[in-house]
Amino acid sequence: MRAIVHTAAGGPEVLALRELPDPVPGAGQLRIRVHAAGLNRADLLQRKGSYPAPPGWPADIPGMEYAGAVDLLGAGVSRWKPGDRVMGLVGGGAHAEYVVVSEAEALPVPSGMPWADAAAIPEAFLTAHDALTTRGRLQRGERVLIHAAGSGVGTAAIQLARETGARVLGTSRTAGKLAQLGFLGLEVGIATADRSFREQLTEPVDVILDVLGGPAFQDNLAVLAPRGRLVMLGFLQGPLVREANLDVILRKRLEIIGSVMRTRGAQERADLVTEFRARILPLFGPHVATEEPLRSAGHPAWRPGSLRPVVHAVFPMADIAVAHGAMERNVGVGKLVLVW
Repeated sequence: MRAIVHTAAGGPEVLALRELPDPVPGAGQLRIRVHAAGLNRADLLQRKGSYPAPPGWPADIPGMEYAGAVDLLGAGVSRWKPGDRVMGLVGGGAHAEYVVVSEAEALPVPSGMPWADAAAIPEAFLTAHDALTTRGRLQRGERVLIHAAGSGVGTAAIQLARETGARVLGTSRTAGKLAQLGFLGLEVGIATADRSFREQLTEPVDVILDVLGGPAFQDNLAVLAPRGRLVMLGFLQGPLVREANLDVILRKRLEIIGSVMRTRGAQERADLVTEFRARILPLFGPHVATEEPLRSAGHPAWRPGSLRPVVHAVFPMADIAVAHGAMERNVGVGKLVLVW
């Protein structure tokens, strides 16, 4: 098979397209012929040598999400058959023509959905659903603040929060990105290039999805309402908190919740996939060409076709270095996807 490999730790120039042996599925596993794969910040960190793949996953082949067809069944597989269209999360190895996954962790691709769109679902929507619903316990009528709202996770979280009936606020350094997010359900966009989000918020929020990290920590605590929940998914601005007044956590009874997908065990991943398949997957449907918010009068009802992946650009797998460069420049709204 062809696969993207890291030849060393470094910039995009260390990525190479190589021929490698086809993987063989074990008991309870599927071999997937990958047609499209998402690109994520973790792939950039892995390329730089700072975020290795978990044990049991390819150490030198990046890629954390895929969409493709079942190609070969391991012993005992009963849920799938060759030719089934599936998508899902993996610990690594998705930037290859074939990847081996547990049958319990694969999800069916929504009917009629193109491969590139399907590849933009797993990381963004599984992460956002887990963060908002399981970790953040977001409720109808609450206010949620989504940092980096134009990212893949951000665009997914906006839609899921909207479907919950929450009030949706989001930040971005780029006002132009925020202007593109209203039709997904963003109600208040906060551009942070010149002023902090803390200065611009007029009311406290109940839940925050944070990917900024240390430099934003104190401001996040300040804008949370009593019994608010800060769900931390990353630290794009750095992992260190240089100064913070922890008294506010006690006084407001705040919760600081950490979450990451890649290091979870097999059973925890399978449980999340089962819940997502039952609760969220039915909400995906054909793309609808509209600039109007996808909501009914009052609080929106969850309904088929109300969710859609947001894809900014699609690159041939051979142009992966170009795609890495685009992600590092933080261009566009939504996901970057690679296709064979």
